[in-house]
Amino acid sequence: MNIRKLTITKVKNAFEKGEYSPKELLEEYIKVVNEKDPEFHVFVNKYLDKAYEAIENGNKDSVLYGIPASIKDNFNWIGTKTTASAKMLENYMSPYNATVTDRLLNNGACFVGKTNMDAYAHGSSTETSDFFTTLNPHDKTRVAGGSSGGSAAAVALDMSVYAIGSETAGSVRGPASWCGVIGFAPTFGRFSRYGVVAMGSSLDRPGVFTNSVEDVAILTEILSGLDPRDATSIAEDPLKIVQDLGIDLSGVKIGRPTSYFDERIDDQVLKQVDEVIKALEKAGATIVEMDLMDPKYAMAVYTIIMRSEVSSNLARLDGIRYGYFSDHVAENILDQIAINRGESFGNEAKQRCMTGAYTLSVGYYDAYYKRAQKVRTLIIEDFKKAFEEIDVIIAPTMATTALHVGESAKNPLFGELADLLAEASALAGLPCITLPAGKDEEGLPIGVQFIGPQFKDKRVLDVAFETEKILNLNA
Repeated sequence: MNIRKLTITKVKNAFEKGEYSPKELLEEYIKVVNEKDPEFHVFVNKYLDKAYEAIENGNKDSVLYGIPASIKDNFNWIGTKTTASAKMLENYMSPYNATVTDRLLNNGACFVGKTNMDAYAHGSSTETSDFFTTLNPHDKTRVAGGSSGGSAAAVALDMSVYAIGSETAGSVRGPASWCGVIGFAPTFGRFSRYGVVAMGSSLDRPGVFTNSVEDVAILTEILSGLDPRDATSIAEDPLKIVQDLGIDLSGVKIGRPTSYFDERIDDQVLKQVDEVIKALEKAGATIVEMDLMDPKYAMAVYTIIMRSEVSSNLARLDGIRYGYFSDHVAENILDQIAINRGESFGNEAKQRCMTGAYTLSVGYYDAYYKRAQKVRTLIIEDFKKAFEEIDVIIAPTMATTALHVGESAKNPLFGELADLLAEASALAGLPCITLPAGKDEEGLPIGVQFIGPQFKDKRVLDVAFETEKILNLNA
């Protein structure tokens, strides 16, 4: 059975034709998991018994029934460990489901396991994971990206048909680009954050990894819609996208911001993305050269706001055990307060907590955090003004192809620098998608991203769907 780059639609069609059963398909994916996971370090914990149970007890008419998937290990899922790849949470058992988890399971999701990530989502390589580094599917000397590196690798390595991740800046788009798969981060608030281990509460958003834009649309229909348990959830009904997915490109204006195509970007990345732009122009799209605020300002703002929110969110873990633990249960109150930042947080978490606490402290709040919020407003307004003239923005997803293992240790701001081209759109809460745009001379994937106006998720998916056809990504 060939499971290379399978999609939800292809699997459902195969089920209907009787080409294979859900159990047979799952067993093929489990073979790959067992073969490749020891080599690439994708899963923190595997739940193969639960995957079989989902097939045996699931509703065969459900949209996602029998389709192997995986989910990042910062989403709560009852009866599983939710570690966020951090030793402090190594034995934390989820007492409830995240809304994303719930909505997927209610539609027949068949999770084979929970994927590796940078601890607490702090990083862009999975090298800050307290357990291991996920290696790039195209070159084991390089990283998969992060923080959702395990989820991106799971799809790229054919361990899952689709996977769930989360993005604070580029934590979906980055690993998707470096692993050569599709990654989508919706408008902030489109997918509920309830039940996701928090990093930056004004930035966090769940996202998806797939092999097709249509699969993104299917998952978006399932995951969108108001969640009363999330105060940031958009008060709208679930989106309806799949039936009329696509757009006539001859009526589309695509902005090419010069500040995203300068000397900071690798030459091979620029060349490949410009080839995509030429193909879109040939297909009828109008390419508009435009100015956007230099992304270096967004990086500075993101660093301050994200680290401030990290400091606040991780404070809840000081001296407190949440949920119930599978072993070494505390025998007295002293055991319960034994865990603290100094003993259990890794270097990356400590650095971010310390920086965040500094920017929020008396005498520095106005100079740093308050000023950063003002510039964030300017970034949002800059995008709004741009979208008065264009429909979507195109840009490289990452400034380089996947970096070698060990690169992140050379710079304490590695994560912020790696996500340079994603931070502005994240601060503005805009819907974004990255598609594979080809490879460099070493065979490493290059990603191209589309950024749309707030709430215009469908527009972004429509343009991506047409681009996917032009690039023949599903061949």
